[in-house]
Amino acid sequence: MAAPAAAAVTGASPASGPRVRVRSSDAAARAVVEAKLIIAGLRPAHAPDPSPQDVLVAVGDTVEGAIEACRPALPGSGEQLLVVAGVLSRNGALQALRAGARAMLLSAEATPDRLAAAVHSAHRGEGRLSHLVLARLLNGSPEPADPGRRPGGSTLTYRQIEVLRLMADGHGNEAIARTLGCSKHTVKNVIYELMGQLQVRNRAHAVAHAVRTGLI
Repeated sequence: MAAPAAAAVTGASPASGPRVRVRSSDAAARAVVEAKLIIAGLRPAHAPDPSPQDVLVAVGDTVEGAIEACRPALPGSGEQLLVVAGVLSRNGALQALRAGARAMLLSAEATPDRLAAAVHSAHRGEGRLSHLVLARLLNGSPEPADPGRRPGGSTLTYRQIEVLRLMADGHGNEAIARTLGCSKHTVKNVIYELMGQLQVRNRAHAVAHAVRTGLI
């Protein structure tokens, strides 16, 4: 009986996990990661007072962009840093490590379960690099300077890239809307816009084009 009473006083659940704070210069990218954290049972915090027990999730199209988004909090806040980025280069990975990153995930593989596992690893102070991240670093795979840029100069937004990835995984509009925390109408609009930018005829053509050109 005592434990629930204490929880009521502090406003925390007895089984609550690490406090997670998400930072990004892209509001849509931040919303996507926060939605995935919530699905995984981790509710993002918006309290202004950082704690060494917090996990700071830096989100960006590139590692450099993710780090820059939380630059005022680094170094010295004591928070455990987790980086989620659309693309990863050797230089970006080194910059993240110098900034104190405990874990790194590529956006393409940041499912709710993997994101939660990375958060818990960072909270414990353990280093965590996914197999995909390690493969790209060890193989020296070249990464595009801009993951959403295609020949012709048009650039896709973070949300458009996320929708493309979910489409490639076989998700319908309703499932995509649940994952991204938006309405089906919003998803339809995003798909319509990205199909126009990519100049493709349908969803299958959009996914094929994205895979062929390295967008996802």
